Amino acid sequence: MRGFVAEVQAAIAGVTSPQDACAAIEPRFAELLADSRWLPDEYQAAAPASGMGGGIGQWLLYRGDDGSLSLFSLVVPPGSETPIHDHLAWGLVGLYRGTQDEEIYAQRGGALELVEQRSLEPGDFYALIPPRDDIHRVRTTSAETSVSIHLLTNDTGCVWRHAWDTASGQARPFRSGYVNVACDDD
Repeated sequence: MRGFVAEVQAAIAGVTSPQDACAAIEPRFAELLADSRWLPDEYQAAAPASGMGGGIGQWLLYRGDDGSLSLFSLVVPPGSETPIHDHLAWGLVGLYRGTQDEEIYAQRGGALELVEQRSLEPGDFYALIPPRDDIHRVRTTSAETSVSIHLLTNDTGCVWRHAWDTASGQARPFRSGYVNVACDDD
């Protein structure tokens, strides 16, 4: 994994746009998703006591000293779904194990609008470049736990972001945290 992180850092250091950076690291990210041996089982485990509910666990795999890059697994048990949330960072998100349905939202006229739905299989990934695809919710549709890998340009678990109430459409402060590592101000 250290080699992967070093390659990513080198690739994004020489580009000026998130689109170009994502394009530069996509081939290596695809290789990571295809390798069934690199992610230890403990980072693929549900987390019944996590703050996200439903046994959803976010496991930190790498965090840059300056918080400008994080790599983590998001584990969603069968039948569970994340809250509707944003990321406030660009990067790549891909499915490592299981299957998921994803709902993508956009803010339009002060309201949250569902703009796209997609199903993800292992190996599928996409570039997340706000505001495109930044607000979403994922639900595991497989009989097994789904595991997605996120490579994002902030300390996603520790940054205060937004989650939306599905009934009212109102945003609230949201910090997902990590199962295995505390945030500096915890």
